Amino acid sequence: MNESQYVLTLSCPDKTGIVHAVSSYLFMTGCNIEDSQQFGDRDTGLFFMRVHFSGQSPVTLEKLRASFAAVGDAYHMDWRIHPSEERMRVVLMVSRFGHCLNDLLFRTSIGALPIEIAAVVSNHTDFEALVGAYGIPFRHIPVTKENKAEAEAELLALVQREHVELVVLARYMQVLSDHFCKELSGKIINIHHSFLPSFKGARPYHQAHERGVKLIGATAHYVTADLDEGPIIEQEVERVGHQVTPEQLVAVGRDVECQALARAVKWHSEHRVLLDGRRTVVFA
Repeated sequence: MNESQYVLTLSCPDKTGIVHAVSSYLFMTGCNIEDSQQFGDRDTGLFFMRVHFSGQSPVTLEKLRASFAAVGDAYHMDWRIHPSEERMRVVLMVSRFGHCLNDLLFRTSIGALPIEIAAVVSNHTDFEALVGAYGIPFRHIPVTKENKAEAEAELLALVQREHVELVVLARYMQVLSDHFCKELSGKIINIHHSFLPSFKGARPYHQAHERGVKLIGATAHYVTADLDEGPIIEQEVERVGHQVTPEQLVAVGRDVECQALARAVKWHSEHRVLLDGRRTVVFA
């Protein structure tokens, strides 16, 4: 069977008949629904939906996008249709903590993440050899107070030239400008420990140890102009005891950071995350 798989995502003002309209459209075009998830947000009055469906020739992506426009217009939808087997092109960014980078490189290499890493960008050269071992281009873009604008312009040019759909800050320790965040709104994911804002500044795990914390956490979120305040995609926690040292807290923290970031990247690249104002709807 010459069958192709697709994913439809949409959001729109909530009203009756949306699910019927979508399912009727897919039935009339000869498609079969494999999986469907939906959510109506009573707080915002918005409706969200993700449908995984299949279609046989003569169904094509171009025909689907052209014909679904009428349904989208009727319900004022913000909608997308993607081939489900399509691998999202991604740029990873890192500074001098390489645990999240190493984890994402390995998961991608074994097929656990449906992404294609177009390049790894760093403001240091510490992980050039690691990235090269995976056969992935490494770009060193130094960042200083004097050249920050030029460095971001170089990065944006790389994103556009390589048709990158997602930028992942895998412990990239530079604050991005408002302009850069707006240019890639909803397309940048960051990871940080969940002690913020309780333990700001240097050595947060040591600060946490001094306060006797019992939970180690990490948060993966979209990047906005408000530092570490973007819509949250995923969080992970691990319980710790009084006997754990600051060094052991750091090790636990690195593990939960890797887990939370990997899930966020996977869900985003599978079109499972929809923005709902300052929050997200995640069809995991």
